Amino acid sequence: MKKMPWRRIMAVAAVAATALFILSGCADVTDIDACRQTEPYGFLSGLWHGLIAPLSFFGSLLSDDIAMYAINNNGGWYDFGFVIGAGILFGGGSRAAKR
Repeated sequence: MKKMPWRRIMAVAAVAATALFILSGCADVTDIDACRQTEPYGFLSGLWHGLIAPLSFFGSLLSDDIAMYAINNNGGWYDFGFVIGAGILFGGGSRAAKR
C-alpha cells in the first residue's frame, strides 16, 4: 500500500472539515411550543437526524439551541429511522463482518 503525500492528506482533511461545517447548519431545533402544533416527525426525519447526530451532538455542546433528538416524533418509526441513520453513518455491523 502506497503512502499518501502530506499535501494530499491536508487537502482531504480541509475538504472534509468544510463539508462538516456546511452540514452542521442542518442541525436545527424547533421551539417546543411551535413543534407541538405541527405534525410529528416520522421515519425520514429520524433517518436524517440519525445521519447528522454527531454534528448535532457537537453543536449541542456549543449551543443550547441545538438538540440531537426531535421531541415531537411519532414514536417507533422515528426511533427506527434515527437508529438506521446513525448506523449508516458509523458503518453499522459491516466493520465487524469484515473481520
